Amino acid sequence: MNRRSLLTLAAAATALAACGQGADKTAGTTGPLMVGATAVPHAEILEHIKPLLAAEGIQIEIKVFNDYVQPNTQLAEGRLDVNYFQTKPYLDEFNASRGSDLITVAGVHVEPLGAYSRRFRSLAALPDGAEVAVPNDASSIGRSLILLQKAGLVRLRDPANPLQTLRDIVENPKNLRFRELESATLPRVLDQVDMAVINTNYALDAGLKPRTDALTLEGADSPYVNYLVARPDNRTDPRIVALAAMLRSQAVKDFIAAKYDGAVIPAA
Repeated sequence: MNRRSLLTLAAAATALAACGQGADKTAGTTGPLMVGATAVPHAEILEHIKPLLAAEGIQIEIKVFNDYVQPNTQLAEGRLDVNYFQTKPYLDEFNASRGSDLITVAGVHVEPLGAYSRRFRSLAALPDGAEVAVPNDASSIGRSLILLQKAGLVRLRDPANPLQTLRDIVENPKNLRFRELESATLPRVLDQVDMAVINTNYALDAGLKPRTDALTLEGADSPYVNYLVARPDNRTDPRIVALAAMLRSQAVKDFIAAKYDGAVIPAA
């Protein structure tokens, strides 16, 4: 993306703010943009584009988190300008439970969710009563159960509901026993359970290779896009508009394709 494109987007954002979009008040647009992210792949992608943005006069500072709560909490409190780590179902659930009003700015990529095991080499080998660890946040548990249903391990009350819970399992032919754990801890318990459903950012961070190591994996058509997220008061900050454009650029799509071997897929 060239300088003219970024400046054009920034100018458009400034014009929108000047026209007044409801209660939208563009925050300060000078100085470094504080961006919260999880380490892999989000912070890596941001590091890749950091010099490209700097060449256009836009500085970003990346704060890396190892959980999913603090990046949203700090964004809502104004300690971050934007964050980049989450899907919209997760954001919707966070807003509903915390009374926040964070908003999506741009969809960047998909990380197909996978189920992993160090004890078994196929889903068919899972024994009756196998212990399965799953993420404990509302959007990820639903997503995990939908993955397991597509793999034929369970049947759910409403297959399309992204906020399924364990209570929505109506058939469990292998009598799987579920453990709900913090998403970040799942790679660390992989030796202690028969199988774990792990978010791809944490799987990559732990050295797992989703395309070859996962026993089952979401397809490229997964609706769980990872978004750049901001607040209503700063959504038209020209720096955020430029960052969103860069994250959606062909340069980033090429970087993702080259680096992650299908474990991360650019959003359509």
